[in-house]
Amino acid sequence: MEIKNVTVLGAGIMGAGIAQICAQAGFLVKLRDIDEPLVEKGMSVIKKNLTRLVSKGKMEQDAAEKCLGAVTPVVDMQEAAKNADLVIEAILERMDIKKQVFADLDKFTPKEAILATNTSGLSITEIGTATKRSDKVLGIHFFNPVPVMKLVEIIKGYETSDETISTAKDFVEKIKKVGIEVNEAPGFCVNRILIPMINEAIYVLAEGIASAEDIDQSMKLGANHPIGPLALADMVGLDTLLLVMDSFSDEFKDSKYRACPLLRKMVRAGHLGRKTGKGFYIY
Repeated sequence: MEIKNVTVLGAGIMGAGIAQICAQAGFLVKLRDIDEPLVEKGMSVIKKNLTRLVSKGKMEQDAAEKCLGAVTPVVDMQEAAKNADLVIEAILERMDIKKQVFADLDKFTPKEAILATNTSGLSITEIGTATKRSDKVLGIHFFNPVPVMKLVEIIKGYETSDETISTAKDFVEKIKKVGIEVNEAPGFCVNRILIPMINEAIYVLAEGIASAEDIDQSMKLGANHPIGPLALADMVGLDTLLLVMDSFSDEFKDSKYRACPLLRKMVRAGHLGRKTGKGFYIY
């Protein structure tokens, strides 16, 4: 099938970024959230991003205005879902809420529409059970900031069809991203590797092997990483990291996914990284 109309659910930083790149690629986009202020906030993020591109000479003013005009802010779910060829959900990382949203989408979207989730780790297969079209449900996982990061994980659930994956691959190419195909598993590909690595860096700190600064320096200069694991942890949010590590532990029943006690202690203390002003570093 050919995708022309894209609906993005969730007008936060991720959703706004997804809507922006879809509009830049020539798709007609509806950006939906639960109330007007949230939708308008998302639209303002898009406008700010486009203005920055124009000021840097990376986009013409006319093109920016056309891009912004291709995004329609919506609050009503039925209106958002109507005529959609592809829906990308980017809401809270809670399975109960996602399943309710996908059940609504199953009722309101055309029967041939593809339903995608931007989840960073929840089961695509379980989300698909909320619909009568689990063959058309998949993960399309973007990375933050969406307009900048090139990678997209295209995640296949247990019942996702090859045709759905193929259509998703074509879509990802059209929005000028690089897609990798991943079979569903906890953490998919990137987070399965990345989160335990960050957890191990926290163990190195907790055991007094090296300071936070030297741990980060070692990975930047020794492994050519653009940012050290502890600075990245602060950026992601220590509460989010703990949530992911605990989910890995629950899913795999393997002690190698045990969250570092220092990580758990810092979360209990409310030191969550950049968003609280204190984590492994002071902000």
